[in-house]
Amino acid sequence: MIKKISLLFVIAALAMTTSCKKEGPITETEMTFENQIHDFGTITQGDKVVYDFKFKNTGKSDFLITKAKGSCGCTVPKYPKDAIEPGGEGVIKVSFNSAGKIGETSKSVTLLCNVKEGAKILYIKSNIIPKGAK
Repeated sequence: MIKKISLLFVIAALAMTTSCKKEGPITETEMTFENQIHDFGTITQGDKVVYDFKFKNTGKSDFLITKAKGSCGCTVPKYPKDAIEPGGEGVIKVSFNSAGKIGETSKSVTLLCNVKEGAKILYIKSNIIPKGAK
Protein backbone atom coordinates (compact mmCIF):
# COMPACT_ATOMS: atom_id res chain seq x y z
CA MET A 1 0.00 0.00 0.00
CA ILE A 2 2.80 2.44 0.90
CA LYS A 3 4.59 1.61 -2.37
CA LYS A 4 1.43 2.47 -4.34
CA ILE A 5 1.02 5.80 -2.53
CA SER A 6 4.71 6.63 -3.04
CA LEU A 7 4.48 5.75 -6.72
CA LEU A 8 1.36 7.93 -7.16
CA PHE A 9 3.13 10.80 -5.39
CA VAL A 10 6.17 10.52 -7.69
CA ILE A 11 3.96 10.39 -10.80
CA ALA A 12 1.95 13.43 -9.62
CA ALA A 13 5.13 15.40 -8.86
CA LEU A 14 6.59 14.51 -12.26
CA ALA A 15 3.39 15.55 -14.04
CA MET A 16 3.34 18.90 -12.24
CA THR A 17 6.96 19.73 -13.10
CA THR A 18 6.66 18.83 -16.77
CA SER A 19 3.25 20.43 -17.35
CA CYS A 20 4.57 23.89 -16.41
CA LYS A 21 7.15 24.03 -19.19
CA LYS A 22 6.50 26.67 -21.82
CA GLU A 23 6.25 25.39 -25.34
CA GLY A 24 7.10 27.24 -28.52
CA PRO A 25 9.98 29.43 -29.61
CA ILE A 26 11.78 31.73 -27.22
CA THR A 27 10.98 35.32 -28.13
CA GLU A 28 13.79 37.64 -29.11
CA THR A 29 11.53 40.66 -28.99
CA GLU A 30 12.23 43.64 -26.80
CA MET A 31 10.77 47.11 -26.63
CA THR A 32 12.69 50.02 -25.18
CA PHE A 33 10.83 53.11 -24.01
CA GLU A 34 12.22 56.64 -23.80
CA ASN A 35 10.54 56.55 -20.36
CA GLN A 36 7.91 54.36 -18.72
CA ILE A 37 6.72 56.96 -16.20
CA HIS A 38 5.20 60.34 -16.98
CA ASP A 39 4.28 63.01 -14.44
CA PHE A 40 1.65 65.47 -15.69
CA GLY A 41 2.48 67.69 -12.71
CA THR A 42 -0.30 69.79 -11.20
CA ILE A 43 -3.53 69.75 -13.20
CA THR A 44 -7.05 71.01 -12.48
CA GLN A 45 -9.86 68.60 -11.64
CA GLY A 46 -11.72 67.82 -14.87
CA ASP A 47 -8.69 68.31 -17.13
CA LYS A 48 -8.18 65.72 -19.87
CA VAL A 49 -4.48 65.24 -20.56
CA VAL A 50 -2.60 63.06 -23.04
CA TYR A 51 0.95 61.72 -23.19
CA ASP A 52 2.76 59.83 -25.95
CA PHE A 53 5.02 57.03 -24.68
CA LYS A 54 7.56 56.52 -27.49
CA PHE A 55 9.26 53.16 -27.90
CA LYS A 56 11.58 51.26 -30.20
CA ASN A 57 11.71 47.56 -31.03
CA THR A 58 15.28 46.78 -29.95
CA GLY A 59 14.83 43.03 -30.37
CA LYS A 60 15.46 40.65 -33.25
CA SER A 61 11.81 39.74 -33.95
CA ASP A 62 8.64 41.61 -34.84
CA PHE A 63 7.02 43.22 -31.80
CA LEU A 64 3.24 42.96 -31.34
CA ILE A 65 0.93 44.39 -28.67
CA THR A 66 -2.13 42.16 -28.31
CA LYS A 67 -3.94 44.25 -25.69
CA ALA A 68 -3.50 47.43 -23.67
CA LYS A 69 -5.57 48.16 -20.55
CA GLY A 70 -5.67 51.13 -18.19
CA SER A 71 -5.93 50.58 -14.46
CA CYS A 72 -9.31 52.35 -14.50
CA GLY A 73 -11.78 53.83 -16.97
CA CYS A 74 -10.16 57.27 -16.62
CA THR A 75 -6.94 55.99 -18.23
CA VAL A 76 -7.29 55.02 -21.89
CA PRO A 77 -4.41 53.74 -24.06
CA LYS A 78 -4.24 53.73 -27.86
CA TYR A 79 -1.57 51.48 -29.33
CA PRO A 80 -0.35 50.28 -32.74
CA LYS A 81 -2.30 47.23 -33.89
CA ASP A 82 0.27 46.14 -36.49
CA ALA A 83 3.59 44.44 -35.74
CA ILE A 84 6.63 46.69 -35.32
CA GLU A 85 9.70 45.32 -37.13
CA PRO A 86 13.12 45.21 -35.44
CA GLY A 87 14.49 48.74 -35.32
CA GLY A 88 10.99 50.18 -35.84
CA GLU A 89 9.41 52.74 -33.56
CA GLY A 90 5.93 53.33 -32.21
CA VAL A 91 3.82 55.35 -29.80
CA ILE A 92 1.41 54.40 -27.03
CA LYS A 93 -0.95 57.38 -26.56
CA VAL A 94 -2.35 57.48 -23.01
CA SER A 95 -5.30 59.76 -22.19
CA PHE A 96 -6.21 60.58 -18.60
CA ASN A 97 -9.48 62.20 -17.48
CA SER A 98 -9.14 63.78 -14.02
CA ALA A 99 -12.89 64.34 -13.49
CA GLY A 100 -13.96 63.28 -10.01
CA LYS A 101 -10.38 62.90 -8.76
CA ILE A 102 -8.35 65.06 -6.38
CA GLY A 103 -4.85 64.99 -4.88
CA GLU A 104 -1.88 62.83 -5.79
CA THR A 105 -2.95 60.25 -8.37
CA SER A 106 -1.07 57.35 -9.98
CA LYS A 107 -2.42 55.14 -12.76
CA SER A 108 -0.95 52.41 -14.93
CA VAL A 109 -1.35 50.91 -18.38
CA THR A 110 -0.54 47.24 -18.90
CA LEU A 111 0.57 46.20 -22.38
CA LEU A 112 0.18 42.50 -23.18
CA CYS A 113 2.82 41.81 -25.80
CA ASN A 114 5.29 39.26 -27.12
CA VAL A 115 8.25 40.17 -24.91
CA LYS A 116 9.88 37.57 -22.66
CA GLU A 117 8.05 38.91 -19.57
CA GLY A 118 4.71 38.80 -21.41
CA ALA A 119 3.81 42.39 -20.51
CA LYS A 120 5.15 45.91 -20.04
CA ILE A 121 3.69 48.50 -17.68
CA LEU A 122 3.54 52.26 -18.17
CA TYR A 123 2.77 54.72 -15.37
CA ILE A 124 1.25 58.19 -15.23
CA LYS A 125 0.88 60.42 -12.21
CA SER A 126 -0.42 63.88 -11.38
CA ASN A 127 -1.44 66.19 -8.58
CA ILE A 128 -5.06 67.19 -9.14
CA ILE A 129 -6.32 70.42 -7.58
CA PRO A 130 -9.98 71.48 -7.36
CA LYS A 131 -11.35 73.92 -9.95
CA GLY A 132 -10.73 77.51 -8.86
CA ALA A 133 -7.82 76.60 -6.55
CA LYS A 134 -4.32 77.84 -7.30
